[in-house]
Amino acid sequence: MSKFKKILFPVDLSESSAQIIPFVASMAKTFQSDLHLLFVARVFKYYDTIYVPPVSIVEFEEKVVKGGKTRLDEFVEENLKDCCVSIAKVLPGDPAEEIVKYVDAEGIDLVIMGTHGRKGLDRILFGSVAAHVVTRSSVPVMTVNPYKMKK
Repeated sequence: MSKFKKILFPVDLSESSAQIIPFVASMAKTFQSDLHLLFVARVFKYYDTIYVPPVSIVEFEEKVVKGGKTRLDEFVEENLKDCCVSIAKVLPGDPAEEIVKYVDAEGIDLVIMGTHGRKGLDRILFGSVAAHVVTRSSVPVMTVNPYKMKK
């Protein structure tokens, strides 16, 4: 069996992220892995073509990243203070693309992420970050649907 030295847990800071922590903690403990948390703050660069001043967009994105870092720190304190989080990072960008890039850049061995189980119009409008990561990741991806977990 492979040794998962570095596990990436991408979070969206929602309740569903918190629900899959038992899986993440169990895997990190079993393999004595370094645990990386990643929150990707969506960027709004596509709005610069509709007469929104670029400075406003940049300032807003900076505030979103700063707020994301604050919330990620709170998330770790609330949910993972007993787990070995090695790195908790916030990046701006498209979540699916940034997760895949992070995997390669940081030498991640396993990704564990939640799914939202979106269907229909929601899936068309928002896409599926998990599906993108599963199909493009160079490492194994464990997906957990928090709404189908046995209690």
